[in-house]
Amino acid sequence: MNVIVTGAAGALGRAIVARLSADGANVGLVDRPSAALEQLAAEVRGTALGVEVFSRESLSEAVSRFEHAASGPVDAAALVAGGWGGGAPIHESDAGLDAMLDANTRTVHASLAAFLPGMVSRRRGSIVVIGSRNVERPWLGASAAAYTASKAAAVALARAVAEEVKESHVRVNAVLVSTMDTPANRAAMPTADVSRWVATSSVADVVAFLLGEGSRDVSGAEIPVYGRA
Repeated sequence: MNVIVTGAAGALGRAIVARLSADGANVGLVDRPSAALEQLAAEVRGTALGVEVFSRESLSEAVSRFEHAASGPVDAAALVAGGWGGGAPIHESDAGLDAMLDANTRTVHASLAAFLPGMVSRRRGSIVVIGSRNVERPWLGASAAAYTASKAAAVALARAVAEEVKESHVRVNAVLVSTMDTPANRAAMPTADVSRWVATSSVADVVAFLLGEGSRDVSGAEIPVYGRA
């Protein structure tokens, strides 16, 4: 299976890349160009695709590069690229809606637009969008309203597009995650009970299932991965 992972250099992206590679997939790693991306790709014998993740044109070019390197078409994609902003009520915050929409919604829109044409024409494929628990429980997004709205929009895109492409046998699902156990979250919340957080490997397991043949009849779903957080 040939799989593209956006946001591949981040904590969750790395976990998903590792799981897919362990399963024998050829992985195209999409993220901003960096030495870390190149190193990770070398470690998993994948293809580093350093591109602008907000641009459909750049992502389409990445698809062409990856398909050449993998000697075959893209079968699946995990849309992980995104970001968090918040920490204060909306009327006291400098965290703008545009920045969150760029990070969490426009990246998903551009990726769907770039990855779907080939899948639809071949009448097969699977895409997973990473959402947030805040989508289901928006009151938990207090002090992160713009982030919550941007993730809700991304998940709405996933569900709408799943309906658009279902007759082409292409599946689109979303995974809703709560607080994950990452170095950044540990640094930001040093007194938190991390045993309640979700391991990135747990999220990777769910993503791998949704991308694979075992979930062939699952599309348009929002899968919660909350742990005890």
